[in-house]
Amino acid sequence: MPSLTAVVLGATGLIGSQLVKDLLANDAFEKVVILVRRQVDYTHSKLEVRLVNFDDADDYRNKLGKGDCIFCCVGTTQANVKGDKAAYRKVDYDIPVNAARMGKEAVFKKYLLVSSVGADEKAGSFYLKLKGEVEQAITRENFDTLHIFQTGILLGNRKDFRLGELFGKGLINALSFLLRGKYAKYKGIQSSTVALAMLHAGLGNDRGKFVHENDAIHQLAKG
Repeated sequence: MPSLTAVVLGATGLIGSQLVKDLLANDAFEKVVILVRRQVDYTHSKLEVRLVNFDDADDYRNKLGKGDCIFCCVGTTQANVKGDKAAYRKVDYDIPVNAARMGKEAVFKKYLLVSSVGADEKAGSFYLKLKGEVEQAITRENFDTLHIFQTGILLGNRKDFRLGELFGKGLINALSFLLRGKYAKYKGIQSSTVALAMLHAGLGNDRGKFVHENDAIHQLAKG
């Protein structure tokens, strides 16, 4: 049984919080490191919480440390940054991409990234363009294994209330029977399913770059 060290970014979010629980419950991972801005209220014998200033490159590099897999579930919203696109980019681009650069230097072998269906650096949408730019920047680091999870609308219980997302989830659920074939990738997907798929991908031995949409994520989650 391998003894792996995982580093998780976005560990307090919808996917990240479930992923941490899954990693801690899996015997293959002997240490789970989470990088957070503020202290969290749970403990585990395998869990190491590191408070980090993501704007301080030296602190970020030192806290990232060394390990096997980087799981990135980072994401903010326009509401959280009050519509400031520069602040949005600082979270959704700088944190994942800097982790990839530093992780590659530290000889991490795998990087697993939560992205979005429709991510494209040439997209007209700010959000999808940004996600596409993140994917391309991380791809250029040439990890032994890169898994990109292009999810549809995430389903699950968030700690923070998001009216727009709640409406989106309701609409997606109501129209899900119409989303078939090439449109199936736009269906809503449970955050717990994405987390489990990430865990299984982290345990795999495949090398190369893999982009997973909803159907592939469901298959990965089955193990």
